Amino acid sequence: MDLAVILLKQIIMMFILAGVGYCLFKGGKISKEGSKTIGNILIYIVLPCVIVNGFITERTPEKTTALLISMAAAAILLLISMVVSRVAFRKDEIAAFAGAFSNPGFFGIPLIAAVLDSSASFYIAAFIALLNILQWTYGVSLLTGEKSGLEVKKVLKAPFMVAIIIGLILFFGGIPVPSVVRQSIQYIANTNTTLAMFVIGVYLAEVDLPSMFRRKSNYLIAAVRLCAVPLISVLVLSLLPSQFQELKLAVLIASACPVGSNVAVYAQLHGKDYPYAVETVVISTLLSIVTMPLIILLAMSVW
Repeated sequence: MDLAVILLKQIIMMFILAGVGYCLFKGGKISKEGSKTIGNILIYIVLPCVIVNGFITERTPEKTTALLISMAAAAILLLISMVVSRVAFRKDEIAAFAGAFSNPGFFGIPLIAAVLDSSASFYIAAFIALLNILQWTYGVSLLTGEKSGLEVKKVLKAPFMVAIIIGLILFFGGIPVPSVVRQSIQYIANTNTTLAMFVIGVYLAEVDLPSMFRRKSNYLIAAVRLCAVPLISVLVLSLLPSQFQELKLAVLIASACPVGSNVAVYAQLHGKDYPYAVETVVISTLLSIVTMPLIILLAMSVW
């Protein structure tokens, strides 16, 4: 029950912030071009700071082991997620993108901090990093149909790859980060939820809400993202020893999160049907209040 309450509060907060963005757009304070600019800020500055911030922690043998295990688990779960979503939505690129990638950055982290502890967010640093790199490469190639999105050079130049390299150097090198720099990174990272939901609010202002609830594919996407992928994740994570219970729960929460708002950001940046992309985010977020507690309860009974 506590988890359900935490989820409900998180969703209410997200929609309040989206409501602010909605009102700003309707009031003429944010334009379509302005929302696209915010999207660029999120992708090139804010999300990389979220990744780097996750790696700024004291290196210990336990944390090193946890990082390597969480990184392997994230890679496996994300690969499974992409395959399942692609098989389910062969002719719908936005659906394939939406079903493959969750929302651990500004939905998962606050939830993990509330359910476990703020330090437990470290366990999904690799998940967030890999997810963003895959969105930047595989996700963009889905939307554009260009295989060049998977080129090694492009991957290495991706802001998220740069961020994960910096984060790994800081973590494994034990390099102390000056407090003023660390606080600056944290301040930027903390704008993630607010800016992302403002953009979603702008998108919502352009969506036909009755049409959103009538579109069957939105519910199929939610079924893949909120049920199929998390259930498979429970089975995969069951292979890890019981001493990694907190790590398993954190990674599962990241995997079971609703559709990530980046599907809408990328859809807009590449001239695709971003109102449809927004619909997938909204529907899955609403339904996650039911699915996520059930998935967590199932996992705890299985583990």
